[in-house]
Formats: sequence, C-alpha cells, structure tokens
Amino acid sequence: MAERTWPVLVAEAVGTFLFFFIGAGAVVVTTVAGPGGPGLVGVALAHGLALAVLVSALAAVGSGHFNPAVSFALWVGGRMTATRVGMFVVAQLAGAVVAGLALRALFSPAAWGPTKIGTPALGSGVGPAAGIAIEAVLTLLLVLVVFGTAVDSRAPQLGGLAIGLAVAADILMGGPLTGAAMNPARWFGPAVASGALDNWYVWWIGPLAGAAVAGLLYRYAFATPESIGLQEEAERTLDAPEGVGDDEHAHHHDEDAGHHGHDPMAAPQQGNDGT
Repeated sequence: MAERTWPVLVAEAVGTFLFFFIGAGAVVVTTVAGPGGPGLVGVALAHGLALAVLVSALAAVGSGHFNPAVSFALWVGGRMTATRVGMFVVAQLAGAVVAGLALRALFSPAAWGPTKIGTPALGSGVGPAAGIAIEAVLTLLLVLVVFGTAVDSRAPQLGGLAIGLAVAADILMGGPLTGAAMNPARWFGPAVASGALDNWYVWWIGPLAGAAVAGLLYRYAFATPESIGLQEEAERTLDAPEGVGDDEHAHHHDEDAGHHGHDPMAAPQQGNDGT
C-alpha cells in the first residue's frame, strides 16, 4: 500500500466514526430527552449537517465517502479499483463499529436500548422486500447527488452541502420506514454494538442496489467524456494500483481533491475539475 494511502483510510475511519456518533447519537438522544428531544427533523438535521461538514472538512485529505454504497457506486461508475474500494469499506466499517461501541459506553442501557443505539429498523407494516426497495431508492437519490455535485467536472462547487441535504431529505421521508440508512456501515456499527441483527440484509442489498443503479446511470447515460473521463482513462484508472490515472492533465482524484477545492469522490478526470 502506498504511504499516502494511509491518511485517506484513517480519514475515512475517523470521518465515519464522527458521522455516526452524531447521527446515531441523535437517535439515542430522542429516548433520553423524551418529548423535548430532537425528533425526526432533529435526527435528519444531525445526520445531514454532520455529513456536510465532514465531507467538506476532510476533502483536503482525500476522504469523504463514509459509506460503502458510495465507494461501490464509484467502482461501478469506473472511478475506483475494486481493491481500493475494499480498503475504503474496511475503514468505514471500523469507524462505524467504534462509533457504536462509544455510544454504548457513554449511554446507559435504558437510554440506548429502545433504539438499539440508533440501529435502523423496519417500521410497522414494512416488510423486508419493501424495505430493500425503499433503501434502494433513497440511496439512488443520495448517490446521484454525489455524482452530480462532487464527481462530475460540470458540478457546482458546493462542498458537502448538497450531499448532506440529500441525506436529511431521505431521512425525513424514509426514517420511520427503514431508518433511512442509505449506508451499510450506518446499520453495521450500531447493530454490532447492540446485537440488533434482524433483517440485516435489508441495509446491505438495498443501498448497494441503489448505488449500482446510480453508478450505471452516470457512467452510461449522464456522463460525457469531458465530465467523467474518457473510457480509455477509466480503464487505465481501474488497472492502476492506487486507483489513480497517469494523465498529466488529471485534476481530481480521491486523495488530492482537497488541493483543488472539490470533494474527493472520484478518480482522475480530464479537463476542468469537477463525495
């Protein structure tokens, strides 16, 4: 592993930890605070705002996924190697578990027990098949926003704001139905810490399916050679050991994005810079 890869992976783990500590922590606080707690809107804002600031803050390091579904979508879209995605996912899951264990240690069982440390769960009347479909659609929205505001060179320079808003909007709709994880790690960390493993496959299949659709749409329907990179460059990128292309004109990749003022969601592109 190249030496400069370590800071990116550490940032992924730390960022994921902070994201879930705030997001899942807000869910736990709803039990502690009772009627005066954050409620659905507060939980949505906690997740959305935390993600927005963390994506922006860690862009300079080259981090900013905090979600196996996002990393998977970038692989589907030809933007990362499978090996590199695997390293990102391990870092994300590690950060998620530490967040779950930290919340369990800080709160009493009476506080975290009712929500299983904020573990996503199916709502009343929502079966596993419906849950998978809901999670897929919610993740599709999130990942399309990632591609459209952080990966595409035509994207407006919004930092993590649009991505955070997408998460908040998804939680407002899907929170009562599936927990609106949109992120296998968001389920994994609290579930491992609390032992709440029911219907575990919902929060893996749904987000990964939605992410795959978003990656395919952007790669084959929405992208232009200038916005996402020429096919030959994408192939070189997929073969590169660190997921980075050779083109001297490439301005954007998942480790040096911070030097260009963009989120670190994509491998190198040609032309002008575009979570």
